[in-house]
Amino acid sequence: MSLLSRRDFIKRTLAAGVASGLVLTGLGKTAEGAAITPRGTFYDLTKCDGCKGLKVPRCVSACREENSFKFPKPAEHIEYYWPHKKKEDWRDKKDLTTRLTPYNWTFVQHVQVKQDGRAVDVFIPRRCMHCDNPPCANLCPFGAQGKTPEGPVIINPNLCLGGAKCRDVCPWGIPARQAGVGLYMKLAPRYVGGGVMYKCDLCYHRVKEGKIPACVEACPRGAIAFGDKEEMREQAWKRAREIGGYIYGDKENGGTSTFYVSPVPFQKIHEQLMAQKNKQPNPTAPGFPGMPVGVGNFLDSVNGIAGALLVAPLAGAFAAGYAAYRTMKGGEDHGG
Repeated sequence: MSLLSRRDFIKRTLAAGVASGLVLTGLGKTAEGAAITPRGTFYDLTKCDGCKGLKVPRCVSACREENSFKFPKPAEHIEYYWPHKKKEDWRDKKDLTTRLTPYNWTFVQHVQVKQDGRAVDVFIPRRCMHCDNPPCANLCPFGAQGKTPEGPVIINPNLCLGGAKCRDVCPWGIPARQAGVGLYMKLAPRYVGGGVMYKCDLCYHRVKEGKIPACVEACPRGAIAFGDKEEMREQAWKRAREIGGYIYGDKENGGTSTFYVSPVPFQKIHEQLMAQKNKQPNPTAPGFPGMPVGVGNFLDSVNGIAGALLVAPLAGAFAAGYAAYRTMKGGEDHGG
């Protein structure tokens, strides 16, 4: 067996094992027994104008309104956890809509790119890319994340300890952490965990019912399409050919279910995004993702494969135990 085929085998095995440990009971087929088709999203950046004239883009407002019941409700007093002297507490910044936070799962970035001697304004809605082989899910030591058959990658807030490994291995640093909430508060708040990680789950509660995500429904310019993943991919490539444009998300991180089409190269977009980020008070802070072209998947590295092999048994056992507990209690996680 070649090294490449070994890697493919390991990745598929880990993805299946960890995801099955996550509380995703009842997924894989519809109530009628039909197989579930993976969904995807296509962003046409030639149509998005950031909802010019509005303080908050409609996709952002719709996301916040639709998913507010999933937002964190932290304890009044949050202690530092040993040995760290830090905590990520966003409760006083719940209204921020210009970056990713535990209370804001999508936002619109704006850059101006020079192309063919002219300045082109580009507006880019950002949120989780919902990758095909998500390292965030495969490297979570407690099996708190998984990719559903419908496509969304979700975090179980009742399993997450907020260690932020998911954010570390995400090429875009998408997940945001809120302290003072989650399982670690019940275990040992002074010694373990850092809270719960939050991100877009593609309105999974709606997708399960055959509906489209709130951001897609709210877009006034039809800049966001949602449907069968392969159809979204085909639409993206067709549009890119029509305008002589560029596509993002098809190959990045090993492939995602989110496809962007732009009239200007994404490398130029990424450079402008990084220039903006470097002007922030803390340039290393997450929440302002770039768009690195052709970025690889951490699971394709030796360290990634080794880490996933070590994590998988622990994650599977922890998540399976939790699934049994929830079944016994007759409970259901709002994250899935």
